[in-house]
Amino acid sequence: MTKPVITIDKDSSVFQAAKVMSEKAIGSIVVTDKGEPVGITTERDILQRVVAKGLDASNVQMNDVMSQPLITVNESVPIINAIRIMERNRVRHLLIIEKDELAGIVTQRDLLRVLVFHVLISFRPLL
Repeated sequence: MTKPVITIDKDSSVFQAAKVMSEKAIGSIVVTDKGEPVGITTERDILQRVVAKGLDASNVQMNDVMSQPLITVNESVPIINAIRIMERNRVRHLLIIEKDELAGIVTQRDLLRVLVFHVLISFRPLL
């Protein structure tokens, strides 16, 4: 998982979020309300909900483009279960909760990377 999770307030503009995402080289940002995670916005969300509609990113709030509800899992969930949860909910990002706090975020790409590594290690004796 990636930590710390980069967040932005729900009242911030999409422009501000895009700037942070660009600076941090991340593809998603968690949207918060009074410090609590309430949604997530991805590059795809910004493209589809703002850019493709010709809206001014400076005048659109994150609250208007975020995806919700957030899909979360406990830190101890097995990787295969995390993949199933993502598939079932049609999401590419899972928030990891540890002791009722936001601990990190995991993406489909992160999980795929781990699975490929394990497959390679498993077949190493055969190679």
